[in-house]
Amino acid sequence: MPRLRVHSFAVSVDGFGAGPDQGLENPLGVGGVALHEWAFATRTIQELFGGDGGATGVDDDFIARGFENLGAWILGRNMFGPVRDAWRDDGWKGWWGDNPPYHTPVFVLTHHAREPLVMEGGTTFHFVTDGMHSALERAFHAAGGRDVRLGGGVATIREYLREQLVDELHVAIAPILLGKGEGLFDGLDLPSLGYRVVEHATTANATHVVLGRSSAR
Repeated sequence: MPRLRVHSFAVSVDGFGAGPDQGLENPLGVGGVALHEWAFATRTIQELFGGDGGATGVDDDFIARGFENLGAWILGRNMFGPVRDAWRDDGWKGWWGDNPPYHTPVFVLTHHAREPLVMEGGTTFHFVTDGMHSALERAFHAAGGRDVRLGGGVATIREYLREQLVDELHVAIAPILLGKGEGLFDGLDLPSLGYRVVEHATTANATHVVLGRSSAR
Protein backbone atom coordinates (compact mmCIF):
# COMPACT_ATOMS: atom_id res chain seq x y z
CA MET A 1 0.00 0.00 0.00
CA PRO A 2 1.41 3.44 -0.86
CA ARG A 3 2.56 5.45 2.14
CA LEU A 4 2.94 9.08 3.15
CA ARG A 5 6.53 9.55 4.31
CA VAL A 6 8.65 12.28 5.85
CA HIS A 7 12.41 11.95 5.42
CA SER A 8 15.53 13.75 6.56
CA PHE A 9 13.59 16.42 8.42
CA ALA A 10 16.16 18.12 10.60
CA VAL A 11 15.42 19.39 14.10
CA SER A 12 17.55 20.89 16.81
CA VAL A 13 18.20 19.18 20.13
CA ASP A 14 15.54 21.44 21.62
CA GLY A 15 13.02 20.33 19.01
CA PHE A 16 12.87 23.19 16.52
CA GLY A 17 12.54 22.39 12.82
CA ALA A 18 13.10 26.00 11.74
CA GLY A 19 14.58 29.06 13.36
CA PRO A 20 12.74 32.33 14.04
CA ASP A 21 12.10 35.12 11.53
CA GLN A 22 11.77 33.08 8.35
CA GLY A 23 11.84 35.09 5.14
CA LEU A 24 13.64 35.63 1.87
CA GLU A 25 16.99 36.24 3.55
CA ASN A 26 16.53 33.39 6.04
CA PRO A 27 14.23 30.78 4.47
CA LEU A 28 14.96 28.35 7.30
CA GLY A 29 14.81 31.04 9.96
CA VAL A 30 17.74 32.57 11.78
CA GLY A 31 20.23 29.78 12.51
CA GLY A 32 18.17 27.23 10.60
CA VAL A 33 20.82 26.42 7.99
CA ALA A 34 22.92 24.77 10.69
CA LEU A 35 20.20 22.13 11.09
CA HIS A 36 21.11 20.73 7.68
CA GLU A 37 24.91 20.65 7.77
CA TRP A 38 24.82 16.86 8.22
CA ALA A 39 22.87 16.55 4.96
CA PHE A 40 24.95 19.00 2.92
CA ALA A 41 28.02 16.83 3.55
CA THR A 42 26.52 13.67 2.01
CA ARG A 43 27.21 12.28 -1.44
CA THR A 44 23.50 12.05 -2.32
CA ILE A 45 22.89 15.75 -1.69
CA GLN A 46 26.07 16.75 -3.50
CA GLU A 47 25.02 14.73 -6.55
CA LEU A 48 21.45 16.05 -6.38
CA PHE A 49 22.72 19.57 -6.92
CA GLY A 50 25.27 18.74 -9.57
CA GLY A 51 28.34 18.37 -7.38
CA ASP A 52 30.64 15.46 -6.73
CA GLY A 53 32.30 13.92 -3.73
CA GLY A 54 30.48 13.96 -0.41
CA ALA A 55 30.44 11.47 2.41
CA THR A 56 28.94 8.00 2.30
CA GLY A 57 27.83 6.01 5.32
CA VAL A 58 24.83 6.18 7.64
CA ASP A 59 23.90 9.83 7.04
CA ASP A 60 24.03 9.34 3.28
CA ASP A 61 22.04 6.11 3.53
CA PHE A 62 19.20 7.93 5.29
CA ILE A 63 19.20 10.69 2.68
CA ALA A 64 19.13 8.17 -0.19
CA ARG A 65 16.24 6.22 1.34
CA GLY A 66 14.13 9.34 1.19
CA PHE A 67 14.14 9.30 -2.61
CA GLU A 68 13.24 5.63 -3.09
CA ASN A 69 9.86 4.69 -4.61
CA LEU A 70 8.52 8.25 -4.70
CA GLY A 71 5.77 9.31 -7.06
CA ALA A 72 4.81 12.74 -5.70
CA TRP A 73 5.52 15.32 -3.01
CA ILE A 74 3.41 17.58 -0.78
CA LEU A 75 4.76 20.92 0.46
CA GLY A 76 3.43 23.67 2.63
CA ARG A 77 3.48 27.06 0.99
CA ASN A 78 6.50 28.26 2.99
CA MET A 79 8.52 25.44 1.44
CA PHE A 80 7.77 26.89 -1.99
CA GLY A 81 8.44 30.56 -1.31
CA PRO A 82 8.51 33.45 1.17
CA VAL A 83 5.25 35.15 0.09
CA ARG A 84 2.45 34.71 2.64
CA ASP A 85 -0.46 36.51 0.97
CA ALA A 86 -1.78 36.61 -2.62
CA TRP A 87 0.67 35.56 -5.30
CA ARG A 88 2.74 38.37 -6.74
CA ASP A 89 3.73 38.66 -10.37
CA ASP A 90 7.44 38.56 -9.58
CA GLY A 91 8.46 35.43 -11.46
CA TRP A 92 9.10 33.45 -8.25
CA LYS A 93 9.40 29.74 -9.10
CA GLY A 94 10.51 28.26 -5.79
CA TRP A 95 13.72 28.18 -3.78
CA TRP A 96 15.48 25.69 -6.05
CA GLY A 97 15.84 27.39 -9.44
CA ASP A 98 14.70 26.05 -12.81
CA ASN A 99 15.41 22.40 -12.02
CA PRO A 100 14.08 21.62 -8.52
CA PRO A 101 15.17 18.39 -6.81
CA TYR A 102 11.68 16.81 -6.77
CA HIS A 103 11.38 15.39 -10.33
CA THR A 104 7.73 14.42 -9.72
CA PRO A 105 4.42 16.25 -9.35
CA VAL A 106 4.50 18.48 -6.25
CA PHE A 107 1.32 19.61 -4.49
CA VAL A 108 1.68 22.93 -2.66
CA LEU A 109 -0.84 23.84 0.03
CA THR A 110 -2.05 27.42 -0.29
CA HIS A 111 -5.10 29.64 0.19
CA HIS A 112 -4.52 31.41 -3.13
CA ALA A 113 -5.14 29.79 -6.51
CA ARG A 114 -2.42 29.68 -9.13
CA GLU A 115 -1.94 27.82 -12.39
CA PRO A 116 0.37 24.76 -12.34
CA LEU A 117 4.02 25.62 -12.80
CA VAL A 118 6.00 23.28 -15.06
CA MET A 119 9.72 23.14 -14.32
CA GLU A 120 12.72 21.31 -15.74
CA GLY A 121 13.50 17.74 -14.72
CA GLY A 122 9.93 16.47 -14.44
CA THR A 123 8.78 18.72 -11.59
CA THR A 124 5.35 20.35 -11.86
CA PHE A 125 4.05 22.42 -8.95
CA HIS A 126 0.28 22.15 -8.42
CA PHE A 127 -1.28 24.66 -6.04
CA VAL A 128 -3.99 23.14 -3.85
CA THR A 129 -6.55 25.48 -2.27
CA ASP A 130 -9.05 22.96 -0.87
CA GLY A 131 -7.02 21.55 1.99
CA MET A 132 -4.56 18.93 3.15
CA HIS A 133 -6.82 15.95 2.52
CA SER A 134 -7.40 16.99 -1.07
CA ALA A 135 -3.66 17.45 -1.56
CA LEU A 136 -3.01 13.96 -0.23
CA GLU A 137 -5.68 12.41 -2.43
CA ARG A 138 -4.31 14.16 -5.51
CA ALA A 139 -0.75 13.26 -4.64
CA PHE A 140 -1.53 9.56 -4.22
CA HIS A 141 -3.38 9.58 -7.52
CA ALA A 142 -0.46 11.25 -9.28
CA ALA A 143 2.02 8.88 -7.64
CA GLY A 144 0.46 5.90 -9.42
CA GLY A 145 0.98 3.36 -6.67
CA ARG A 146 4.27 4.75 -5.36
CA ASP A 147 4.75 6.62 -2.09
CA VAL A 148 4.23 10.32 -1.44
CA ARG A 149 6.80 12.38 0.44
CA LEU A 150 5.75 15.19 2.74
CA GLY A 151 8.49 17.78 2.58
CA GLY A 152 7.37 20.23 5.25
CA GLY A 153 7.48 22.77 6.64
CA VAL A 154 7.00 22.31 10.34
CA ALA A 155 3.34 23.35 10.55
CA THR A 156 2.38 21.18 7.60
CA ILE A 157 4.01 18.06 9.04
CA ARG A 158 2.39 18.73 12.40
CA GLU A 159 -1.06 18.91 10.80
CA TYR A 160 -0.62 15.62 8.93
CA LEU A 161 0.67 13.96 12.10
CA ARG A 162 -2.31 15.25 14.06
CA GLU A 163 -4.62 13.65 11.49
CA GLN A 164 -2.62 10.37 11.74
CA LEU A 165 -1.88 10.48 8.02
CA VAL A 166 1.93 10.16 8.16
CA ASP A 167 3.00 6.53 7.90
CA GLU A 168 6.73 7.06 8.47
CA LEU A 169 8.66 10.02 9.87
CA HIS A 170 12.45 10.26 9.83
CA VAL A 171 13.90 13.12 11.86
CA ALA A 172 17.59 13.95 12.00
CA ILE A 173 18.49 15.63 15.27
CA ALA A 174 21.33 18.05 14.67
CA PRO A 175 23.71 18.69 17.60
CA ILE A 176 22.71 22.35 17.97
CA LEU A 177 20.35 24.45 20.08
CA LEU A 178 18.17 27.12 18.47
CA GLY A 179 16.40 28.40 21.56
CA LYS A 180 13.31 29.44 19.63
CA GLY A 181 11.60 28.87 16.31
CA GLU A 182 9.00 26.34 15.17
CA GLY A 183 8.72 23.24 17.35
CA LEU A 184 7.99 20.15 15.30
CA PHE A 185 6.08 18.23 17.96
CA ASP A 186 4.41 21.12 19.79
CA GLY A 187 0.93 20.13 20.95
CA LEU A 188 1.20 16.53 19.75
CA ASP A 189 0.81 13.39 21.87
CA LEU A 190 2.58 11.04 19.48
CA PRO A 191 2.00 7.76 21.40
CA SER A 192 -1.73 8.50 21.60
CA LEU A 193 -1.70 9.15 17.86
CA GLY A 194 -0.24 5.68 17.30
CA TYR A 195 3.42 6.55 16.68
CA ARG A 196 6.42 4.73 18.08
CA VAL A 197 10.16 4.65 17.49
CA VAL A 198 11.00 1.88 15.00
CA GLU A 199 14.63 2.73 14.22
CA HIS A 200 17.44 4.93 15.48
CA ALA A 201 21.10 5.49 14.69
CA THR A 202 23.71 7.99 15.74
CA THR A 203 26.61 9.44 13.75
CA ALA A 204 29.08 12.22 14.43
CA ASN A 205 26.78 14.67 12.64
CA ALA A 206 23.22 13.70 13.60
CA THR A 207 21.00 11.35 15.53
CA HIS A 208 18.49 9.66 13.25
CA VAL A 209 15.11 8.58 14.61
CA VAL A 210 12.37 6.92 12.56
CA LEU A 211 8.80 6.88 13.79
CA GLY A 212 6.20 4.51 12.41
CA ARG A 213 2.47 4.15 12.93
CA SER A 214 1.33 1.15 14.94
CA SER A 215 -1.80 0.79 12.81
CA ALA A 216 -2.56 1.40 9.15
CA ARG A 217 -4.41 4.45 7.91
